[in-house]
Amino acid sequence: MQAGEGVFKMEPEELLRLLPAVHEVLGREELAPAVATDRSGARDCVRRVLEEWRERILREGAEPPGTAELAAQAAALFQRRARPSLRRVINATGVVLHTNLGRALLSPAAVEAVAACAAHYCNLEMDLATGERGSRYGHVVELLQEITGAEAALVVNNNAAAVFLCLAALAAGRDTVISRGQMVEIGGSFRVPEVMAQSGTRLVEVGTTNKTYLSDYERAISGDTALLLKVHPSNYRVLGFTAEVSTAELVSLGRKYGIPVMEDLGSGSFLDLGEYGLGHEPTVREEVAAGVDILTFSGDKLLGGPQAGIIVGRSELVQKVARHPLNRAVRIDKMTLAALEATLRAYRDPERARQEIPTLRLLTLSGEELARRAARLGELLAEKIGGRAEVAVKEVSSQVGGGALPLATLPSWGVTVRPVRMSAARAAEKLRQEEPPVLARIQDENLIFDLRTVLPGEEADIVRALAQVLA
Repeated sequence: MQAGEGVFKMEPEELLRLLPAVHEVLGREELAPAVATDRSGARDCVRRVLEEWRERILREGAEPPGTAELAAQAAALFQRRARPSLRRVINATGVVLHTNLGRALLSPAAVEAVAACAAHYCNLEMDLATGERGSRYGHVVELLQEITGAEAALVVNNNAAAVFLCLAALAAGRDTVISRGQMVEIGGSFRVPEVMAQSGTRLVEVGTTNKTYLSDYERAISGDTALLLKVHPSNYRVLGFTAEVSTAELVSLGRKYGIPVMEDLGSGSFLDLGEYGLGHEPTVREEVAAGVDILTFSGDKLLGGPQAGIIVGRSELVQKVARHPLNRAVRIDKMTLAALEATLRAYRDPERARQEIPTLRLLTLSGEELARRAARLGELLAEKIGGRAEVAVKEVSSQVGGGALPLATLPSWGVTVRPVRMSAARAAEKLRQEEPPVLARIQDENLIFDLRTVLPGEEADIVRALAQVLA
């Protein structure tokens, strides 16, 4: 030991001798459940904790805790390692298509289809009638033709890939004309100009940020023009002093010069959501009927299915895209196909789709139902955490999310919770550590639990988690 200012400090060698043996820690009651589950894994966690403390002692001269605390640390590490990284969470944020939380929920039929194809062999590329090799795309092509009215269809793994593949197949080495006001960036720094450049097409910008006229497109057309591209502003709107070219006008111009019109529709709605007070979003069928030659959209946004990039349009163009070598690099897998097929089948009956597809159901929930559920949750929370937080039932606003319908706000009902002994931010942090994690909004030092995105039956998990966090 060294003496300094009346305090004895132990040398690292002496501190290291305070660490217990692995078997001593492993025999503690704190680790009994872990040992019973996986003795080898528990032993590895003990060794990891002891090694970390050896490093701290040598680096900082820190005094190690007792055997009980070391066992508790090893047990916590065992729990963290046993827990899946990708986990179910409770979304009480009110954002229906929350990109960070996986966007669209799958319908029960889609979940069942995925499970069947995941657990068993399936006819992914087998024509059961002939016994010959078939096409994986054939499982959804006829459905997409039926629902959208398009001549042909192709599916890849996401809409960014669909846009890239179409540009590479149809316009590489030639010009693609696009309005300057449609040079968008979406989540993950996906920028249309950069994708166009990587695809090999030459970008030709026309018009201004807020105003583009048909004459702007026409002046840009040359012998090298391969496509006229329209990008639907799914995640933003330009308002005020504006002008844009309609789909019908652009199609007419394309026909005049024999140039295909391509549209990135983004969210890809199959139903007119304006009927439910969400504002009109052009549907895929409307754009196909307007004459768009090749059209791309997402599967996991307003369509309410799995992540996918869907391409529909004229047969000769879709076939050219399908033959491009990059198609194999972005092709769709069997589980996504299974989920997409089940989702598309529901759209044969629009009302069935609205009831069965979670995204559509959540977007169109009635205010009466949301108010009733919020009142019940408020009663449960007041009973469980009264005195530890102020609880109130209030009208709130939900969002569509996922880069869809950016101006739409959905009237909703929620429960606000203002903790007494901690900040709302600290309570939200602790709620994310619960099992299952609970995610809420924070506003004016209140936690807001929006019932629009809380699934039936999850109220009990919220009550239990808050009672634990505020204890």
